[in-house]
Amino acid sequence: MSEAINSNDILSQLTAILEARKSESADASYVASLYARPDKMLKKIGEEAVETIIAAKNEDREEIIHETADLWFHCMVMLAQKGLTADDILQELARRFGVSGHDEKASRGK
Repeated sequence: MSEAINSNDILSQLTAILEARKSESADASYVASLYARPDKMLKKIGEEAVETIIAAKNEDREEIIHETADLWFHCMVMLAQKGLTADDILQELARRFGVSGHDEKASRGK
């Protein structure tokens, strides 16, 4: 790609598309078909997570990128279905920034 990618623009555009798909037919849209079958959507997240792990174990850079993109996409579909956005997750990450992982986990009582 020759032009710089603005990640926030991509996340915002994808969020808008995912919202628009909520009103489409499951026959006409892959995303709408996932909204119509939440169990299928969650299964896809699991499948993509496993494929990402396998790509990482195989140390295949391009496959890691590809599979992680699939995983993130399906997670964003799930978030949209639940009325959440990538911004909600980014705000949580910002809240945790500079906090020890051990301390953050202890604060959740887990």
